Amino acid sequence: MVDTPPAGRVRPYPGAVLTKLIARVWREAAKFGIIGLFNFALDAGLFNLLRHTVLNDKVLTASVVSTSVAAVSSYFMNRHWTWKDRSRTGLARELPMFLLLSAVGLGISTGCLAFSHYLLGYTSGLADNIAKNGFGLVLGMVWRFWSFKRWVFRPAPAADQTTALEDAVNTTV
Repeated sequence: MVDTPPAGRVRPYPGAVLTKLIARVWREAAKFGIIGLFNFALDAGLFNLLRHTVLNDKVLTASVVSTSVAAVSSYFMNRHWTWKDRSRTGLARELPMFLLLSAVGLGISTGCLAFSHYLLGYTSGLADNIAKNGFGLVLGMVWRFWSFKRWVFRPAPAADQTTALEDAVNTTV
C-alpha cells in the first residue's frame, strides 16, 4: 500500500526536508554558541572579580559561584532565544534538568583534563588548557547542545503530521 499525503497537501521531497532541518539545527547551534561565549566570559569575569576581591582566599567558592551564575544565565538565554519556540514544561522541571545536564558537561571537560594530566602525563599549563578548554569544552558543548535539545527544551507538538525523517532528526539531533 502506498502512503499518500492528505488531499491538497504535497509531500516535500526528502532533500528539501533535510535541507530545512539542517538550516534549523545550524541556527540553533549558532545561537547556542553565542550564548555559550557570553556565559564563558561571564563565568571567567565573575570568577576573577570574586577571586581578587571578596573571595580572594577561596578560589573554589569563587569558581562554584561564577559557574552557577553563568549556568542559570545560560538557561534563561537558551530558553528565551535558542529554543524559544519549543514547548514550555515549567521552570521547576527545566532548570534542575538543565543544571544536571550541565554538570555532566562539566564532568566531561574535567574528565578530559584528568585523562590528559594524570593518565597521559601531560602536565604543562598549555597541555592542561588544551585538554580542558580544547577537547573538554568542545565535547562538553556537543553533549549540552544535544541533551538540552533532547530532554530540557522538548519540541512543541506538531500542528500537522511530520515525516519520519523530521521525527528522527527532532528526537536525535
